[in-house]
Amino acid sequence: MSKTKQNYAIGYGKPPVGRPFQKGQSGNPRGPRGRPGKNNLSALLLAALDEPVYVTIDGHRRKITKREAIVTQMVDKSASADLRATKMLIDMLKEVEEKAGAAAPEPAKLAAADREVVELFVARLRRQIAAEAAEAAEAAGERGASFETAASQLPQDEDFH
Repeated sequence: MSKTKQNYAIGYGKPPVGRPFQKGQSGNPRGPRGRPGKNNLSALLLAALDEPVYVTIDGHRRKITKREAIVTQMVDKSASADLRATKMLIDMLKEVEEKAGAAAPEPAKLAAADREVVELFVARLRRQIAAEAAEAAEAAGERGASFETAASQLPQDEDFH
């Protein structure tokens, strides 16, 4: 027992003087016993989807989660022309893309040195394509085909800025 003297008896309805619950503070700040979030629906669903299951793929037994098995089955049914599974799969993909922010970030601007390398590469490709086109024209017997006419038929590239 403690050697300090108590002013009054501590017991039912008589908490110790220095430790009563403060106003506005819960008597059980950690919540009910057990793991937090154990009994809510989303936690139960996630726990069930993460359970392992054994499947046979190409003659080999593999251990995967139920979540992976569901996705695999949906993709397989969609590939076998099941329209309902295809619609569900497309809806799931749209939802995942929305959550992930499907808008691709704008590509970074090229530095001067990189832009020069790209322009040299494009010029070399154009020369190569024009030379091949001129050879093909000569082989086909077309007279009057020149480098300029072959080069003018090439598609123009976009600005690399």
